[in-house]
Amino acid sequence: MHENIGFQLSRLPRLWRAIIDERLAPLGLTQTRWVTLYHLWRLGDGQPQCDLARAIGVEAPSLVRTLDQLSEQGLVERRPCDQDRRTKRVYLTQEAAPLLERIDAVVREARGEMLAGLNDAEVAQLAELLSRIEGNGLAIQARDAETAD
Repeated sequence: MHENIGFQLSRLPRLWRAIIDERLAPLGLTQTRWVTLYHLWRLGDGQPQCDLARAIGVEAPSLVRTLDQLSEQGLVERRPCDQDRRTKRVYLTQEAAPLLERIDAVVREARGEMLAGLNDAEVAQLAELLSRIEGNGLAIQARDAETAD
């Protein structure tokens, strides 16, 4: 077993985001803002704030601050949920569309460069292996949570 694989797995997302961050910096976007916009765009309009926070991997209070900033920029709006008044749903505004197209172009370009030298079968295999590792990690968390109760 490769002893450094854990370190490699932890470094790679930071490197990936750093490359994208650098390319999006001229647009005045912090990592928190572009990641939030991009996830909302990929997940679809009307996401509950709690679901969006979970998808991004941040705590809800952190997301609220980011959504406040994006709302001030006119890029998102929050509306009450019809089924649950305690829940707010997040929507992209029309002003966000050109920015999201640029973010997507930067992400696609970076992805292509980061995966350079890998063929489609290797990329598919990598995705499968990462999914299996993630599944193992989620199972460990669930098991540990059960034993902690």
